[in-house]
Amino acid sequence: MSKTAKPRLPQTRLMVAASETDANLYWATKFLAPDPIVFIEHRKKRYLILNDLEVDRGRKEAEVDKVLSYSEIEKRIAPKAKRATMSEVIAHVLRDLGAKEIAVPSNFPLAFALGLKKQRFKTQALPDPFYADRVLKTKEEKAAIKRSLRFTSEAIQKAYQVLGEAKIKNGYLYWRGAKLTSEILRGVINVYLMEKNCLGLGTIVAGGEQAVDPHCRGFGPLKAHQTIVMDVFPRSMDTQYYADMTRTVVKGKASDAVRKQWNTVKEAQEGAIKKIKAGVNGMAIHQWIHDYFEARGYKTGLVKGRMQGFFHGTGHGLGLDIHEAPRVSKISEILQAGTVVTVEPGLYYSGLGGVRIEDVVYVKKGGCEVLSHCPKVLEIS
Repeated sequence: MSKTAKPRLPQTRLMVAASETDANLYWATKFLAPDPIVFIEHRKKRYLILNDLEVDRGRKEAEVDKVLSYSEIEKRIAPKAKRATMSEVIAHVLRDLGAKEIAVPSNFPLAFALGLKKQRFKTQALPDPFYADRVLKTKEEKAAIKRSLRFTSEAIQKAYQVLGEAKIKNGYLYWRGAKLTSEILRGVINVYLMEKNCLGLGTIVAGGEQAVDPHCRGFGPLKAHQTIVMDVFPRSMDTQYYADMTRTVVKGKASDAVRKQWNTVKEAQEGAIKKIKAGVNGMAIHQWIHDYFEARGYKTGLVKGRMQGFFHGTGHGLGLDIHEAPRVSKISEILQAGTVVTVEPGLYYSGLGGVRIEDVVYVKKGGCEVLSHCPKVLEIS
């Protein structure tokens, strides 16, 4: 083998997981199951091994070549008084197919890896994405992401509406006679998403100092004249595809310092979007934003033991996982036509607050298409 030649991949792939939570397995089968199921691909033919609870449904719904009955295999290989282990069932099918070397995902359960080793199979763990084709989105996948993004935009605008209705009293926000909290505003967003059959887990509504921690979900009363970061990333229960969008607003009057911070983030985000196209290195986009911030006086580093400035990646792939390949970060990675990535620069300073603005783009040969559309407003009166 030459130094530049890629190692030969096994002709057989194996996954054991719950497809409701494992994007690789759902992508390969289009079959949702809440408990672990067995998937085998051998010489480009795909098989599912399902228990009695799922086997009939699987034969109707799964997009595979054949659905095998777990219980029927177990009866063939185990004495009547003994149950076969799942590893033994998998090994039996693999032998029938003539497989010896097996490619598994990086999160493959250790117990099954050891069980297959006892059965004298060789396993090779592949890094994510387990299927490289997952990175390139089909027209149907692109449409599914756009649909999720549309509902996300509408949910954020519901939050805009609530903030518009809110009153300012003694520095706090009041809505419908009570203090408006992060929890209440997050509930407004998530309930709207549920009405559109989208599930918003982890929705961020963080105000003031809380927003300096980018992943703080936010809690307690919201204050006037401070930034409120709303990062909304629901999963569609219809298509299983995620959206991801962030807007930062101020209810009341933004200070000059906050206005400059917000405008700088907006300019950097929109400038980065103009630079994204197939063949560009995501690292270069990330570095450009970092340099843009530095040139305008926004330094990044530890201040009194706390990271401040721009200290996270610019973006990430989006699809059946909220975070997937490719990345737009300090790691070198060439963007390909057909990939979908977020663009979400932010600036975070204690005493000033956090600002993040995020949209999703579809990478094309000569540029990119913005898939998310939601007004970018700083002040809500």
